Amino acid sequence: MRKRAAARQLDVLTVLKACDKPMTAYQILEQLQTTEPNIAPPTVYRTLSALTDQGRAHRLESINAFVPCRCSHAESVPVLAICDDCGTVDEHDGSELLPKLTALTGQNAFHAVRHIVEIHGLCGACAA
Repeated sequence: MRKRAAARQLDVLTVLKACDKPMTAYQILEQLQTTEPNIAPPTVYRTLSALTDQGRAHRLESINAFVPCRCSHAESVPVLAICDDCGTVDEHDGSELLPKLTALTGQNAFHAVRHIVEIHGLCGACAA
């Protein structure tokens, strides 16, 4: 029996929240297949697309992985600090960046659809 989109989204979010590091779509698929062996990759990709469109998950473009949204950003910019050593991701509210980003891109009449800032480096534990 096929699951409804809301139930599928809850399943994927549960998998994402249970992991303390970013997950690829195929890692999510592997986790879901333990209880639902017939689930296919397109189902996971469609679900992740819906979750990112809703702002309930973030796609880390630079490493092609996903994390659950841990902040509330209706009109803000998620700032994701990615540790290149251990892989942890800290999410910050970059609301104060939005006017500056809008002004910067507005110089060329560019209209942004979404804003995500990814910063790579070392977390406090790895830098110590």
